[in-house]
Amino acid sequence: MEKKIKSALISVFHKDGLDEIIPLLAEHDIQVYSTGGTQTLLESHGIQVNRVEDLTSYPSILDGRVKTLHPKVFGGILAKREEDHLSQLEQYDIPELDLVVVDLYPFEDTVASTDDESKIIEKIDIGGISLIRAAAKNYKDIVCIPSKAQYADLHDILANRGATTDLATRKKLALQSFQISSHYDTAIFSYFNEEFQDESNLKISKNGGETLRYGENPHQKATYYGDLESEFEKFGTKALSYNNLVDIDSAIDLMREFEGEETTFAILKHTNSCGIATRGTTHDAYLAALAGDPISAFGGILITNGLVDLATAQEIDKQFYEVLIAPDFDQDAKVLLTKKKNRILLKRGSVAPPKSKVKTLLGGYIVQDADLQIEGPDAMELKTKKAPTADELTQLAFANKIAKHLKSNTIVLANNNQLLGMGCGQTSRVDACKQAIDKAKRLGFSLEGAVMASDAFFPFPDCVELAHAEGIRSVVQPGGSRNDQMSIDYCDEHDMAMVFTGVRHFKH
Repeated sequence: MEKKIKSALISVFHKDGLDEIIPLLAEHDIQVYSTGGTQTLLESHGIQVNRVEDLTSYPSILDGRVKTLHPKVFGGILAKREEDHLSQLEQYDIPELDLVVVDLYPFEDTVASTDDESKIIEKIDIGGISLIRAAAKNYKDIVCIPSKAQYADLHDILANRGATTDLATRKKLALQSFQISSHYDTAIFSYFNEEFQDESNLKISKNGGETLRYGENPHQKATYYGDLESEFEKFGTKALSYNNLVDIDSAIDLMREFEGEETTFAILKHTNSCGIATRGTTHDAYLAALAGDPISAFGGILITNGLVDLATAQEIDKQFYEVLIAPDFDQDAKVLLTKKKNRILLKRGSVAPPKSKVKTLLGGYIVQDADLQIEGPDAMELKTKKAPTADELTQLAFANKIAKHLKSNTIVLANNNQLLGMGCGQTSRVDACKQAIDKAKRLGFSLEGAVMASDAFFPFPDCVELAHAEGIRSVVQPGGSRNDQMSIDYCDEHDMAMVFTGVRHFKH
């Protein structure tokens, strides 16, 4: 059913964007009710405004906290355009309101810009959110414009549709209204929950979903809800895919382990690092990382904590990759690397790691603390008669960081701050160990003097036996198996060093 807009209540925070709408209100002879600054703006454009305080017989009170909360306002919004409700409006001298235009106090922007709790609390909108809910509930008769994002819809209604709406339009605007109100309430809950950490409730609300080309596979639809621009500056026209986003997230998590340290370069495929190395320059770190598995590097995600200069870019340019992430790029490097259109460069900003991780499963959600712990040399407890050398401890710490970010079960073999071989995603730890050894040997690496890291304990000494046979002399693992002593005894019998971290890093 079509409805003509004859009256409107307008009360907004963001007034930019109203200038083109205001003349159309007069053109359609729409009776306007308003408050405060919005009223002043409307009157400055020559619009005759009915003051809400004249309608309610109450002024704006309590420092503006109460302006529109009154039956003479909400009655005109909530009344069904049916005989019984209309007779009550007439009885109590309440005007019908056909259009409600609201833009809420900027709560999220205030939280982002200040720690002053009093200022934040004052930006919790009460009247505005109530107006939105009331108007959206009565969408069969009311047009609700719930934010500045919908001003364009209102302009279209007034300029091109004769101030008339059909039911479908009003219902769609109601949907947008409840989306805005629910998101607003979630933001407020999240603010309070920073202090209380209520784990019995989960609230998630993200705006501006971006439709991706497809999901993990072409037959799957996918949408990304997030704000990449807050973390990256993107160069290149190619759109990021679902798999790109998943790999980028894993790459960022891995590289956080090397923040503030020497220049490190990593290459990832399907969320797992297939090459990683730390060197004195980005150029050398890239070449060493690439040597870790040049075949798997094809089509990978590249990430570094160092500046990408022209020399590095020239080497990278020889390789096909999907995404390159770095804190910055030389101008010459950027020009070279953006010539090919199927590449994406991401200049990474400084963003704090998320405190929790969320997954969907079994028709619900599971939330856990993010794994932000990593154990360096000082946290490693010696369990064998032989102690690792200072250099071996450094290598063990390096390997332990990599193992944390590979799919379980995983084994990492490393030396000279370079990944030599890894086995990951295996159903047995011994298979992961065999895979790591085989990979390193196929790539021509000597394992003599290398170190081994495991993301979880060894249930039997078989992995240690395999490592010893290849010349590995130092091992790091969390410990915690009832058979720990068997692995320790084997190391003692074969002049190997073993340290425990006491922390498991499963990644499923």
